[in-house]
Amino acid sequence: MQSRSFSPLRRTVCAAALALTLPAAAFAWTDKPVRMLVPAPAGGTMDVVARIVADQLSADIGQPVVVENKPGAGGAIAVQAMLSAPPDGNTIMMTASNILTEIPHVMKTAFDPLKDVKPVTAIARATMVMVGAPNVPAKDLKGVIAWVKANPGKVSFASYSAGTSSQYAGMILNHKAGLDMQHVPFAGSPPALTQLMGGQVPLMFDGMATSKKMIEAGKIQVFGVAAKKRSPHLPNVPTLAEQGYPDLDFSNWVGIIVASGVQTPMLQKINAAVDKAAANPKVRDRLLGAGFDLGGDETPEQMAQSLRADFERNAAIVKSFDIKLNQ
Repeated sequence: MQSRSFSPLRRTVCAAALALTLPAAAFAWTDKPVRMLVPAPAGGTMDVVARIVADQLSADIGQPVVVENKPGAGGAIAVQAMLSAPPDGNTIMMTASNILTEIPHVMKTAFDPLKDVKPVTAIARATMVMVGAPNVPAKDLKGVIAWVKANPGKVSFASYSAGTSSQYAGMILNHKAGLDMQHVPFAGSPPALTQLMGGQVPLMFDGMATSKKMIEAGKIQVFGVAAKKRSPHLPNVPTLAEQGYPDLDFSNWVGIIVASGVQTPMLQKINAAVDKAAANPKVRDRLLGAGFDLGGDETPEQMAQSLRADFERNAAIVKSFDIKLNQ
């Protein structure tokens, strides 16, 4: 599930050098307010990145950047709003890659993620963690699995949306560990985490950015990081691979996409402006503090190639594990 590796240092150096030689006005691509659509509710992973970047982007281009939350339908509502707007660059979308590379495999969408949208730039990367309610009687993954097996048909796991890696991970764990956890989808991380903290749903696979503060505050438990390497944000938490489940390796990039009708010169201007905003030290510090890893320096063309690779990889996962939306 990992995309091509990113080089945050390279992008930072390049953006900083460019910023020194060009006035801020050179990064403005429009003389009108910019709509930044987010296919998730306020407080979710994508929304956190959007609001951090929008503030700096607005200052850089001298125009308001208005964040509009449009959750629902696996991201299709926000994507459709973007596609319905004039392709003049005034409407952009902050999204996680799973909206384009995961959901379309299990949910019929009114858009083609490989034809109807164009990736512009990746700003951050979000690693997934397996978390649990405070009342789950287990302290590690081995204990969780034993508890689920001792309670057949009674344990459920939440996801931040049906058809995403948050669901994929639970279904893969079911398959690999011989479990029968029931999937409970939510419209974003915040409502799912509220139920998790209250003990209404015992388990969840969630993004690091939305779970990190709750883990640190002791409001939820953490059982593993869904990556091959430990996260610098939770260095003492073992990976799920370390605990015997290497297939549970999930992360998404969070970045900007536009409608396919946006012309290449405009796309390049948006790319330069967003990269400059993302390279700002204050923005980087806020993203790292929120639990994200930094994005990278891929061109829109390289991102399109990475998007297709992830799309095809996820198609294989869905087929291999027979993952369905209603599971």
